Order: sequence, then structure tokens, then C-alpha cells
Amino acid sequence: MSSSDPLGATQRWRLDLAYDGRAFSGFAYQPRHDTVVGLLRSTLAATLRLDHEPLIVGAGRTDSGVHAFQQVVHVDLPVATKVRRLEGERLMNSLNKQLRGRIQVLRVEPVSPEFHARFSATWREYRYLVLETTPPGLDFTNAWSWAVGGPLDMRAMNRAAHSTVGTHDFRAFCRRPSNASADEPLLRKVLEARWERLEDEWLMSPRHAPVVRLTIRAQSFCHNMVRALTSTMVAIGQGNLDDATVRQRLESFSRYQLPPLAPAGGLALVGVGYDHESEEPPATTEGPPRRKRPR
Repeated sequence: MSSSDPLGATQRWRLDLAYDGRAFSGFAYQPRHDTVVGLLRSTLAATLRLDHEPLIVGAGRTDSGVHAFQQVVHVDLPVATKVRRLEGERLMNSLNKQLRGRIQVLRVEPVSPEFHARFSATWREYRYLVLETTPPGLDFTNAWSWAVGGPLDMRAMNRAAHSTVGTHDFRAFCRRPSNASADEPLLRKVLEARWERLEDEWLMSPRHAPVVRLTIRAQSFCHNMVRALTSTMVAIGQGNLDDATVRQRLESFSRYQLPPLAPAGGLALVGVGYDHESEEPPATTEGPPRRKRPR
């Protein structure tokens, strides 16, 4: 419990979530906008008959249109509520019934008050899916991938991806926070980054377009970092940029003549790691969460 006052005592809970980003204006709470946190807050309040919507803290923020196969949040709930009768799986099932497939709650468990969904996390992992289309110009882009003209030079793309591994200043590939000065570094530590070709049976891509996937794991990410890196590495794979571009821009901090961001729909948060857990992201990374049709 996170309070010594029995009347105000709370229990911290961890919830793991999956969601289709098309349905939301991003993850973070925004008044008058439909967001993941906004829907989860109102659903928790209604399900548990709370007087106020609870504060929810996430492991990271996803933009509008970006999906999640494992987003982790924590929430402090009053002990003297219906939650005492809905622990674990029963609470998860009750929430999923109310959420009706817009968000899928994958896990619910009580945790210690020291657990923090954001600050306790030791890594986050994203994946980006790209359809390699030929001839170029055919628009097969869908809600889960980005169609680009191929063929792509995977060796060049992987050389570029490898140059991101380690601690670097990602100013050239991130949107600067409004309260940060232009000279302030945006240091992030990338643990792994690689491109690979996939069997695309589960994606069912049009005309069996080859599917390539970027997997990138870091301690944390800055805003737009994966989408900016993806579009740059795709341009490298198409031969439009030299494969040293990423390394050079990490050193120069310049976005000059870099391509626009890759579309949001190809990006998904697939895992969040904590010291006490396995290093592998959950099995749900193999495909998009199922959306229930509205009745």
C-alpha cells in the first residue's frame, strides 16, 4: 500500500495494454480528445465506481496512429473500493468487457509502490514494418505498414542501423521539447537496431509484397526518433542517401535535407523491460491486435 492512512490507503497496480493506434489521438491524456489514457481513466472510474478518474502513468507515449502490443502503465487505486473483489484476472476481464476491444488489457497485477511504469523501465522496443513494392508508385500503404519503392539494400540499411547503437545525441532525429534550448543535447542509448526480411503470411500484404522490419531497442526514445530514423534508413536502402548519413547526422546534429517522418501506422511499441523480467518482449509482437467490430 502506498499510504499509511487506512481511509486513504491505495494499492499500486500494473496494467499491460495493447491497442490499435488508429482509434486514438495518441496515448497521453488530452481534454476533449480521445486518447488511450483518457479512455482507460474513465473506464477504471466507471468499473470501480471511483469518485474521481485515477492518474495513469505510462512507460512511454505513442503518437496518434502508433500501435502498441505491450504498453505498461501503473495506477494507484483506493483499497476500499470494488477493486478488492476484482483482483487480477477478474479485474482484467471486467475492464476488457467495458473497453470492448478498443484497448486490450493483457495483464493486471498489484505491485509495490516503488514500481514506476516509466522510471523503472530499463528498455523499450519498437518495430516498424515496411512493404517493399515494385514497381514504385503503387500505394499499398495500410494501417500497419508503409509501402515504399524497392528493391531495398538491406546491407546498407543495417550499416546505418548499426551506427545508432550506443549512446548518441539524437537531435537530428528528434522533435525538440518546447522547454529545451537548441544547444541542449538529446542523449539516448540504443541497445540494438536491425533490419530483417519477414515471412508475410500474417500481414497478408497486397500482391505478396516483401515485408521488412526494423527492430530497435533503447533505454528510452525521444519524440519522433524511430519514425525519423526509419525514413532516413529507407532512403539509404533506396540509394537516395549514403549509408554514412545516419552516423554523420548523429555527429553534426543537422536535419538538413533529411526525408520527412515515416508514417505513424507502421510503428508499434512491442515491449517494455524491467530488471526483474525476461529480456524478451511478449509473444503478441507477431501481429496486430484484433479489433472487434462495433455492434
